[in-house]
Amino acid sequence: MNASLRLTFALAVAATAAALGAWTLARLRWRRKSPEEIEHLRRLDVNRRGRITVGHVVDIVDPDATGQGRLVVYRYEVAGVTYEVAQSISGLPELAAAAQTLPGHTASIKYDPKQPTNSIFACEEWSGVSLNDKTRDSGLGTREEPGPPVPST
Repeated sequence: MNASLRLTFALAVAATAAALGAWTLARLRWRRKSPEEIEHLRRLDVNRRGRITVGHVVDIVDPDATGQGRLVVYRYEVAGVTYEVAQSISGLPELAAAAQTLPGHTASIKYDPKQPTNSIFACEEWSGVSLNDKTRDSGLGTREEPGPPVPST
């Protein structure tokens, strides 16, 4: 083999390797995300950019009825508009375990200021409800459950 043929062959191999590497990187970068991954990324985005408002947990929908895992149904208001939304908490085990105690809780809700229907009740890095919170919605506003009597002085 003469030198120019070797050089041409080496350049062809290098170009093929570079093209294959670029194609592999592009395929990895543009692969389709699973619905769970898309939801995870949405929650983290709302957590990062969201504003907080007060909301109320309305109901818990069990997995049998939805096929999507346990859902928390909550209601909140932004700029005079009331939204009622459901969020799956099956990926958040601590909340899923305490779900039956959540209806009636007052909670913080994070929402996207550009699209208020895009909101979260909780995510992997944040939760709008304290599981030890004793605040309940009485239908007339927020009240605290009665504690021990306070002695008068």
